Parts: sequence; C-alpha cells; structure tokens
Amino acid sequence: MTINCKGNLIDLLVPKVMGILNITPDSFFDGGNYTNHAAILNQVEKMLLEGVTFIDIGAYSSKPGAEFVSEEEELARLLPVIELILAKFPETLISVDTFRSEVAKQAIAKGAALINDISAGLLDDKMLETVAQLQVPYIMMHMKGNPQTMQSLANYEDVVKEVLFYFSERINAARSFGLNDIIVDPGFGFAKTLEHNYEIMQKLAYFSILEMPILVGVSRKSMVYKLLESTPQEALNGTTVLNTVALQKGAAILRVHDVKEAVECIKIYQNL
Repeated sequence: MTINCKGNLIDLLVPKVMGILNITPDSFFDGGNYTNHAAILNQVEKMLLEGVTFIDIGAYSSKPGAEFVSEEEELARLLPVIELILAKFPETLISVDTFRSEVAKQAIAKGAALINDISAGLLDDKMLETVAQLQVPYIMMHMKGNPQTMQSLANYEDVVKEVLFYFSERINAARSFGLNDIIVDPGFGFAKTLEHNYEIMQKLAYFSILEMPILVGVSRKSMVYKLLESTPQEALNGTTVLNTVALQKGAAILRVHDVKEAVECIKIYQNL
C-alpha cells in the first residue's frame, strides 16, 4: 500500500508518523508555540531527527468551538511557513491541514505534498476536484458540521456503521474526479462523544473494508485526558497506549505531537 508524494512512493505497509505543527494561536495543546521562524525551524528539525515522515501544518485550529479564520488569514499564516521549511529542509513532506480548495492549491504550488481535509470535501465543493487536478495524496476525515458546530451534532444510532457509510460515499465522490491516493481518518474527537471515540477505536479494524490506509489522530486529545482526569500536557502516556492499539488494529499513519514516542511505538510493534 503506497502513496505518491512528489514522485516518492511511500510504503504504508510499514506505519508512518505524521508530526503536528500548529501555527495557530489557539490550538488546544501547542497553540502559540510556533509563531516565529526560529521556533518553527527548531521544531521541524527535531521532528525530522526523530524520524517523522510527514509534517502536518495547520493554520486554522479545528478544535471544538475554534474561532473562524478567513481564507486570507489562513494563507498569510501558512504559505510563508511552507517556504521557510522547504528552504531549510527541502526534502520535507509537508501535509497541509485545510478544508479550503484555494488554500490547498496555493499550498501545493509552494511545495506541500499532501492535503489533510477535516471535512472530506463537504465544506468546499471544489476541494475534491482541486486535489484530483493537483494529483497529490488526500486525507479525508469524518466530521459533522464544522469546528464551531460539530460537538452539538454528536448523535448516532451506530457510530461505526455511519462513519463507514460516510467514507464509502466520500471515496466514491473522490474517485469520480479521478483522485487516486486517498487516506481515511475516522476523526477522533470530531462530532463524537468519549464513548463514540472508544467504540471506533475498539472496532478500528472494521475500517480495513474500505481498502484505504487509515490515519489515526488521538494525540493528547480529550478522549485521553478526560478519561484519565488529567490535562493535554499529561496525556502522552495515554496517547501512546492508544497509538499501540491503533497499530494493532491496522493504522498506517499516526498523527502526533510527540514524534519520538510514536516512532518508538511503531518500532516495537513492528518487532512483534
């Protein structure tokens, strides 16, 4: 199972790590940490040295209730950072966390390699067509509504069945535009209760029926720290436990804040 990133075939039969680089002031864990060039480059270098495969840049926080950010502001935050990173580390495979087709288009033009869309094309009806034209890998996530409304929409009769049906529809839509490399993300924490999140994790292996690589992003999220009655800052151990479970159930990419620990998790899992 491979994806093509800027002419390089990435083998996802061996799980990979996607490191999170939030350049927003309000992300739930690291908001405001990477707002100057030195801090950004230091963090990118650290992740690369620790064995990251992809670096996912977000310029619009998607946490529940996040403030609206205009397209102009998102581009103003994002594009200079892509240029900065690739000037210093030109081989970096940058994923751009956006649901806007114009942002995707301009980011790929600047040298990004993947698009990571929390809405699977539902918040911008030009997204699937745009990514197909760009011919880059596309991560589609399950969510209802938008970051401002999603937690009020966490209602399901059968959450796993409904998320799988959602993906079957969105994959068919993407295929209709000729989009090739698709990765699915169940969207832990997005329009889901604590119980929904753990039911999806328990039944994550069911998602193999989609025959697509699975990305799991649980890093320091509330499904960890609320269950453990702690904080995002104290949630690394719980994150590692869930990443291990996700690998056992077929995850191909772990999206994390803490690259070293995730790389070690994969190495141990592979040795088993």
